[in-house]
Amino acid sequence: MADKKSNLPEKGKRKKDQKEDKPAEKFRFAQIGEFTGEVKSEFNKIAWPNKKHTMASSMVVIVLVSLMAMYLGAVDLFVGKLVSLIMN
Repeated sequence: MADKKSNLPEKGKRKKDQKEDKPAEKFRFAQIGEFTGEVKSEFNKIAWPNKKHTMASSMVVIVLVSLMAMYLGAVDLFVGKLVSLIMN
């Protein structure tokens, strides 16, 4: 019996015996307008953060990136000095 998660056919069945996918619909220019309308309606459902929350999140990111840069710079400097000491 085939696992539901796998796309492998059941034992004894061939690919041509399985149900085939429908062919794609032909492109219509009306689909562009339909898609645009759906995108606009989805954008209205988004809960956008306010300016205060955006600024606070940005500051957290800037501080963490700065701390990581200093830490990685210090580790790089230490390892570089250690390697040069070993090589000499």
